[in-house]
Amino acid sequence: MICKICTSPVTSIGTALVLQKHQVEYFRCAHCGFIQTEKPYWLSEAYSETIARSDIGLIGRNMKVANITAVMISAFFDSKSRFLDYGGGNGMFVRLMRDKSFDFFWQDRYTVNQFSRGFESKDSEDYHLVTAFEVFEHLEDPLSEIQKMLLYSDNILFSTTLVPTRYPSPGNWWYYTLDTGQHIALYSEESLKEIAKKFNLCLYSNGRSFHLLTKKKVPGLLFFLFSIGPIASFFWSFFSIGKKSLLERDYSQITGTKLK
Repeated sequence: MICKICTSPVTSIGTALVLQKHQVEYFRCAHCGFIQTEKPYWLSEAYSETIARSDIGLIGRNMKVANITAVMISAFFDSKSRFLDYGGGNGMFVRLMRDKSFDFFWQDRYTVNQFSRGFESKDSEDYHLVTAFEVFEHLEDPLSEIQKMLLYSDNILFSTTLVPTRYPSPGNWWYYTLDTGQHIALYSEESLKEIAKKFNLCLYSNGRSFHLLTKKKVPGLLFFLFSIGPIASFFWSFFSIGKKSLLERDYSQITGTKLK
């Protein structure tokens, strides 16, 4: 078996019980530190619920990420452009971003859009920025999926928690999420650098969970600061001045009537 990121040989780092029934082997690349599972034959079972019932932090996480994204866009990108949330789940994040004034659209091949219906993406459309929060760790073929994202935009803001330098064995780190069986690709910062190199992009990372692949040059220190939830909330109180929510416009588009 070879690494799905850099094609170097991988070695087994042990097994763990996934979904309380499948003994799954995990492999690590000594070159880039990427961790992958054996071929994930259990995924259809793992996604019988697209949003795991154990994901009790979903709402809080969306609110936090919405503030961070709003500040990142305001500081580094054209806030008047169109944006795409890739793997957008139930659409909560898209709705939050539209309420904050950003023209966001939804895309997800596997989940029902509940909160942002009417704002689904078309495959032929281009966007200024793609977001992909808690998506990368679900990818069976990461490079192929990232290539699909880049068809929409060459700017990808994403989250995935990095493997610690002293990598934990399977089952000894919460981000393996053995109870859901959905995390099959775990990234080190070095593996993200390999991805950036393959696609001729710059990588910015806070060294923990927020990352940006882009052709732009952005101030690394500001990226780090804006990726911290409380700091992003503070700065958003300034960036939001003068911005108008799309709520009224969206209501009129969906219903054909004005919001009174």
